[in-house]
Amino acid sequence: MDYLLSSTHRAGKSKAAFFGASGFSAGDWAVLAEALRRHAIENEVEEREETEFGVRYVVDGPLHAPDGSLLHVRSVWYTDRGGREPRFVTAHPLRRKP
Repeated sequence: MDYLLSSTHRAGKSKAAFFGASGFSAGDWAVLAEALRRHAIENEVEEREETEFGVRYVVDGPLHAPDGSLLHVRSVWYTDRGGREPRFVTAHPLRRKP
């Protein structure tokens, strides 16, 4: 989760700029964590892939930002084989569908 809000992380700084522009901040990362949990609950699973290690889920849809805007985001979750609770893997902005 840290890299999504890090302006210095090589792979995460563009994501940090995206999320930061809508009011998310590294100092209050729990707000993004909760928004991502809600995102996974409120949107449909677009893709489900079983692997030898567990199941990967891709969720696309709106994410509620602190500034009141809706961001179009993809989040990825993973449930280990035999596990019950999905764990967060990553998130990134999506281009809006035409």
